Amino acid sequence: MGKKKVIAETGAGQHGVALATAAALVGLECDIYMGEVDIAKEYPNVVRMQILGATVIPATHGLKTLKEAVDTAFENYMKDPITQFYAIGSVVGPHPFPRMVRDFQSIVGVEAKEQFLQKHGKLPDNLVACVGGGSNALGLFTAFINDESVFMHGVEPAGRNLDTLGEHAATMTKGKPGVMHGFKSYMLQDDAGEPAPVHSIASGLDYPSVGPQHSYLKDIGRVNYASISDDEAIEAFFELSRLEGIIPAIESAHALAYATKLAAKEGVGTILVNLSGRGDKDIDFVVEHYGEQYGIPKN
Repeated sequence: MGKKKVIAETGAGQHGVALATAAALVGLECDIYMGEVDIAKEYPNVVRMQILGATVIPATHGLKTLKEAVDTAFENYMKDPITQFYAIGSVVGPHPFPRMVRDFQSIVGVEAKEQFLQKHGKLPDNLVACVGGGSNALGLFTAFINDESVFMHGVEPAGRNLDTLGEHAATMTKGKPGVMHGFKSYMLQDDAGEPAPVHSIASGLDYPSVGPQHSYLKDIGRVNYASISDDEAIEAFFELSRLEGIIPAIESAHALAYATKLAAKEGVGTILVNLSGRGDKDIDFVVEHYGEQYGIPKN
């Protein structure tokens, strides 16, 4: 394609690390746009990107999180769309970005389906995945979309308070149709119809819209969209860590928390959770804000 540089936005930093890794492998320049707040929260991933040779560029306007990182990445892409390729990090943006990312991420669902069938001899009864922009969830759901016996659950961040605009990022639960970043989907909006401020403890989920394919799946009733609060996600973060020895990303912990609630219901059957990220990046933030509550003394 004649491109010399790949660029992307990142929230939690995991897409940024992945792209920086690929760029290092094939010898391309790599710029990663990341909200200034998220750079501080997810510093281990920032260091990984820099070690891999990427340039991490802070988004310093607005709330300085994921939406602003996307804003900044698009602005800089439009300055030079000839030599740069924008490898967008979620199923958002104008066509063909949502379709491209869905197809790339679908390997998650294809492999999960194969492995579940090998282990259990049947399909799972339920799929659970967290939803911000929605790439990891759509990657899982796509492989099962025609399997009507499989119920799908997308889990959004209820943040600190689901009933207060600006205190959550539960787009499907509280949003309405709107246009942002070149695509129409459900969106959290202020009184003027502009993207509303959002909050989530998870840097990869605090986005005021959601991929348009998710909006379609909601409208046709194929996926159930629910929400989990910050505190519920942190509880699941520690529970998985201490019961299974797996430290999950805070984003993924939202799905885990919902799966725990789902499992308590009678007759639910099997549940496949998409553990979409590692929690190494989150441990400093979690210990600083929640450590003493869970028996970890401060230094």
